[in-house]
Amino acid sequence: MSLAHIVALAAVALVAGAINSVAGGGSFLSFPTLIFVGVPPIAANATNNTAMWVGVLGSARGYKEEIREHRHLLLLPLLVSLVGSLGGAVLLLKTPPILFQRMIPFLLLFATVVFALSPYFVKPHAASARKHTPLQLALQFCVSVYGGYFGAGMGILMLAILAFSGLPSLNAMNGVKNVLSITINGIAIVPFVIAGIIQWFPAVLMAAFAVLGGYFGARFFRRLPARVSRSVVIAIGTAMTAYFFAKSMHGG
Repeated sequence: MSLAHIVALAAVALVAGAINSVAGGGSFLSFPTLIFVGVPPIAANATNNTAMWVGVLGSARGYKEEIREHRHLLLLPLLVSLVGSLGGAVLLLKTPPILFQRMIPFLLLFATVVFALSPYFVKPHAASARKHTPLQLALQFCVSVYGGYFGAGMGILMLAILAFSGLPSLNAMNGVKNVLSITINGIAIVPFVIAGIIQWFPAVLMAAFAVLGGYFGARFFRRLPARVSRSVVIAIGTAMTAYFFAKSMHGG
């Protein structure tokens, strides 16, 4: 791995960690970058999951006040997230590499569309009682399977679910979301380690910078106008989706 690749991975991980702390979508940057520097798709997904998991630890630390206040809401969604993420990770390991490579543009397209449409679903000031309904738990399970399998855009999906839990603010929702992300990404690492598909040098390198980005992003990134930060992530997702569709059409 060249010096240019190392610098690119470190810089991208820093930014991805900051993006993930506030809204999600950092994998739009980090996952394609791993592929760009030559990591095979399934190994890139496992490596990215590992690095971003450490980054979300930093994000959760940045939202420690909100997490402490709303920790009573965490038990049930944590349990379904554990089961769903493990299932998604095992599903990824059972997917033939060629099939997964062909699915990449569609997964990126799905995550980009969800991110772009999320303002129509995320309502931070919902007035319902602060609890998780059976439907919300079922949806969280589905998101956890997706998170263990791929994960880009997972944060936005969870924010949409949490919007109906009666949490008082987007910051509170982000705090809960980051704890659930730690669970989903963390449990998915186990089968990846057993299968030996994580490339540890880029994983450790990116993790170190992602945790810095996650913490400082949680503290400072939200000061940017929401429209600006969302537009950047959507532009990145659109560009990456277009690139991988073009690459697949040319047999790359």
